[in-house]
Order: sequence, then structure tokens, then C-alpha cells
Amino acid sequence: MADAAAPAAISAVRPTRRYIQVALLVARIVLGCIFLYAAYTKLHYAGAWHLRDYHFLFAFGINSYEMLSFDNALLLARVLPWVEVALGLLLVSGLWLRWVGSITTVLLIVFMYALARAATQGLAINCGCFGNQSTSPAKELVLDSLFLLTTVAVTVGAFLSRRDDRVSIPPTL
Repeated sequence: MADAAAPAAISAVRPTRRYIQVALLVARIVLGCIFLYAAYTKLHYAGAWHLRDYHFLFAFGINSYEMLSFDNALLLARVLPWVEVALGLLLVSGLWLRWVGSITTVLLIVFMYALARAATQGLAINCGCFGNQSTSPAKELVLDSLFLLTTVAVTVGAFLSRRDDRVSIPPTL
């Protein structure tokens, strides 16, 4: 009697686990697309690509947080969109998910700290999160909170999965 109940219990667990895996896959891809879109809005605006001069306008947005010197804001403005592209592509592809999820989590915490600081200081700024389409720091903080929860779920799922992150190379003959 106990032997008949075991397969039923196992089959009841498998669909739930499968749903969780699918939900984490969808969350990971959506999060990667959000990071790619965030980078796109910083690099492409006013109907044209600005690969050589994007950092000037974005640096002014970063500088409005009043946290960094303008030179450091300019450096961050040059690097951040490309970091977002890399994280977005890696999230979508699923490569090195433990590392990428951990880095994305830390990056979102830094973003949220800057947004919370701007909101508490009452700075009326365009946060620059999504280029010129960004809203107030308080509204972007709510969005980043949702992104952070999603990232934590994806990262925890990556650490709990038994699959190896490395790309498997088929043996040659």
C-alpha cells in the first residue's frame, strides 16, 4: 500500500517543480530583456544611436544624485550601459547564472540605495534608469524593488538547481 502512494506523491511533486522552473526561466528572460531595454534607452534616443556621446547626457543624470564627482559620474555613465547589456545577454542566455544573478542583485541594491537617497532628500530628478522615459525616484524605487525580488528568486533558483552552469562541450571522436 505504501509503495502505491510513493509514485503518486512523486508525480504530484514533479509538475510543481516544473512550474517553478518555467516561472524562473520566464522571470530570467524578462529581467534580461529589461536590462537590455535599459541599456538601449541610454544608447539610443532622439531617434538615433549615440554610441560616442551618450555618456555626456547620462553623466548629468547620474550627477544629479549628488553622490559622485562629475568625473566619476562620467566614468560610470560610460560603463553602466555596457554592464547592463552584458548582464541582460547573460540573463537571457542563462550562462553563469549564479554569478550573473549575484552581480545583478548587488547592482540593483546599489540602484535602490541611490534612488532611496534621492527620494528622501527630495531631489526632483530624472533618475536615468530608462533614459528619458524615467519617472521620479520614488516610482523607480518601486519598480526596482520588483526587479530585485525577481533577481533574488532567479539567483536562489540558480543556486538550488543541480545543473552545472558551465557550457557542456560534446566529446569529439
